[in-house]
Amino acid sequence: MKKIIIILALVVFTQNTFSQKNYTPSQENINARNWFKNAKFGLFIHWGVYSVLGDGEWVMNNQNISIEEYEKLPSFFNPIDFNADEWVKMAKDAGMQYITITSRHHDGFSMYDSKVSDYTIVKKTPYKKDILKQLSVACKKEGIKLFIYYSLLDWHDDNYFPRGRTGNKIPGRKQGEWNKYIAFMKAQLTELLTNYGEVAGIWFDGDWDQREGGVHSPLTVDWHYDEIYSLIHKLQPQCLVGNNRHLSPLKGEDFQMFERDLPGETKTGFGTKSSELSSLPKEVCGTINGNWGFNLKDRKHKTTKQLIHYLVKAAGYGSNLLLNVGPMPNGKIQPNHVKSLAKVGEWLRKNGETIYHTTQGIIPSNDAMVSTQKGKKVYLHILDTKKELHFIKGFKEDIRSMTFFTTGKKVVYTITKYGLFIEVPKEQQNDIDTIIEIRLK
Repeated sequence: MKKIIIILALVVFTQNTFSQKNYTPSQENINARNWFKNAKFGLFIHWGVYSVLGDGEWVMNNQNISIEEYEKLPSFFNPIDFNADEWVKMAKDAGMQYITITSRHHDGFSMYDSKVSDYTIVKKTPYKKDILKQLSVACKKEGIKLFIYYSLLDWHDDNYFPRGRTGNKIPGRKQGEWNKYIAFMKAQLTELLTNYGEVAGIWFDGDWDQREGGVHSPLTVDWHYDEIYSLIHKLQPQCLVGNNRHLSPLKGEDFQMFERDLPGETKTGFGTKSSELSSLPKEVCGTINGNWGFNLKDRKHKTTKQLIHYLVKAAGYGSNLLLNVGPMPNGKIQPNHVKSLAKVGEWLRKNGETIYHTTQGIIPSNDAMVSTQKGKKVYLHILDTKKELHFIKGFKEDIRSMTFFTTGKKVVYTITKYGLFIEVPKEQQNDIDTIIEIRLK
């Protein structure tokens, strides 16, 4: 019984020390949050030595590759075709406003020139160049903001101990000291926020690894978030902190993120419940195919229509979309990914007004239709092309005018005590997204 009491006390203690105490965002941070809310579209990049095996970023865990075996991978990683300028131009042409890239994933390999680790792209690969440095320079040149993904969990470092729920069958893992691991993370974060110019945000992942019963269970360790978040905001006050915990944000976090699910959805099984939604800026991350890291056999590439619907729905839920690509080990992004992003960019150049700088619209979003809004102007995105008559239950707003966004032609509509009826003739329908502009009085 005494042991149980001590454990419970430890859980309560650690739960109370996770958030950044007395955190008040700086004006720089508030400005950054406002920018982020309006950005709407970003590029996520999962890239590391795991791409050599072409089986996703979790391959070390999924195949139980030993520490000794996995440490051979960096010698095969030589991305001589990597061109940071091309990546950034691709993102910009797609209408993306920022890039988030993995500086270190769960395998513990650092994709930048870290001085506190020998397990890096500069020290362990024949490439010997700092990917992150090149990308930060290219982003600054093009006016694209840079966010840095940083894994909290680590299958390679002995000091990541006690171990979490994953990676426990990987041979060669040893025991270490948790406080040394925390110190290591703080040293790496200091490097990332000191040596790469202005960093728009730190994107944490892996908190859930230390929750024995799943993402909604209590933590079994102290992540020292108070110290870590304070460090970030001290080094770069404008830098936004996000943590992929699938829970309500903690004090010190500046935006709330959602993995695959839209805000409030729980289709994945680990989605964030509606009761856990906050007033912070929101971001949904999702994949362009079925995997985050490069997977040679991935055949789930989303169509242009699906990608645009993903972006539109995210905006309709008041969120950004962070769309992921997994570059190949040679440094190239898959050609079909590049083509799809170009098509999304083409769509945004025509219809971006209905996405950028918008808020969640007054018409509730669903699979058939989504609304975004700017003041008295509501953009209704009709995604269901099978019907010519659409009904919006309970709509009672006074309408000044209603037109098709692309043609400017008037829309026939009727308001009754039951709601709003809108007529969308087939000749006015768009196969991807029929946009109606509603001006309110």
